Amino acid sequence: MLFSEYRFFFYITNDWELTAHQVVAEARSRCNQENLIAQLKGQVRALHAPVNTLVANWAYMVMAALAWSIKAWCALLLPVSQRWAKEHNEQRRRLLTMDFRSFLAVFIEIPCQVVKGARQVRWRAMAWNPWLGTFFRLADAL
Repeated sequence: MLFSEYRFFFYITNDWELTAHQVVAEARSRCNQENLIAQLKGQVRALHAPVNTLVANWAYMVMAALAWSIKAWCALLLPVSQRWAKEHNEQRRRLLTMDFRSFLAVFIEIPCQVVKGARQVRWRAMAWNPWLGTFFRLADAL
C-alpha cells in the first residue's frame, strides 16, 4: 500500500443560525429520508408502475406505501411496560429503523400451523426468531 486512504465528509449550508452539530444532524436525518425513498423504490416497489392506466398505478403506489406504513404503525402501537422500558423502547426504535425486507421476514412471513379443535382455533408458531416475543406483545395490544 503506497498511500493511506482518508475519507472526508463536507456539509455545505447557507443557514448561519445552526451550529455545526445541528448541520450534521439535519444532513443525516435527510439522508435517512433518502434511505426511505430508496426502500420504497426497491424493496416495497411503491414507485413501480406495473399497470397501464394512471389511476391503477396510483392505487398500486398507495397500497405499497400503506404496506410500508404498517411497519411504522406496528412500532408506534408496540406497548412499553414500566418494568422493561429500556428494552421495549430499544425494540420500538429498532422496529422503526428496520428495512422492509427484514420486517417481512420477522413479522409477516412467520410459519405457523392452524389447529382447529374443541371449538377453538389456535395458531402454533413453527419457527423461532428473536422478534417473536415482540410480535406476541404487539398481537396482545391489538
